[in-house]
Amino acid sequence: MDNYAYIIASMPVLHLEDDKADNLVAQELLDEIRGQLSARDTAVLDQLLDGYNPEKLDAEFYQKARQHRNRFIREWFSFDLNLRNATVAYLNDSLGRQEGLDLVKLEGRETEEFPEAVAVQQVLNCGDILARERGLDELRWKKIDELTLLDSLDLEVILGFVAKLKIIDRWLQLDPDSGRALFRRLVDDIRSTYDNKKQILTI
Repeated sequence: MDNYAYIIASMPVLHLEDDKADNLVAQELLDEIRGQLSARDTAVLDQLLDGYNPEKLDAEFYQKARQHRNRFIREWFSFDLNLRNATVAYLNDSLGRQEGLDLVKLEGRETEEFPEAVAVQQVLNCGDILARERGLDELRWKKIDELTLLDSLDLEVILGFVAKLKIIDRWLQLDPDSGRALFRRLVDDIRSTYDNKKQILTI
């Protein structure tokens, strides 16, 4: 029997005010999660983490993610690809580069909708670079919440937690104060997620 509820309930509340380096906080949480997953679920987690390695983000990666058995992987990387392509297209236009340069294109996706397209463009049109990065990560955070909204205490909730953790890890490097604020937000999120979903399951 899968122990997702136990994993979610036992996620350690690590304080960023501790003496350990900020980047170790995210890694320690990730190690805790990995240590409690089955080999099958660890493979899914590794697929998610591969999406944060720029060297792997090619058409083959996104095609495999699109066909993955796990719903969160499929939908998250579909969103991620759309977001990355929109960002690259914006930069191409801003820098006067050739249209379509460096976009990742998958056969059969040409007519797929991107519901967040307008919101992404609004963020990209923001003049301040740091505000733009915050806006894009807010859209990522919101998408994670959307993808896990109807899930019970399952692997998708854990994958969503890890995806948020990767956002936090980036901000701990870009702007430590923002990273700490996001970490506190994540702790609140996981507490409320566990309480709410546990209550639903007991009704």
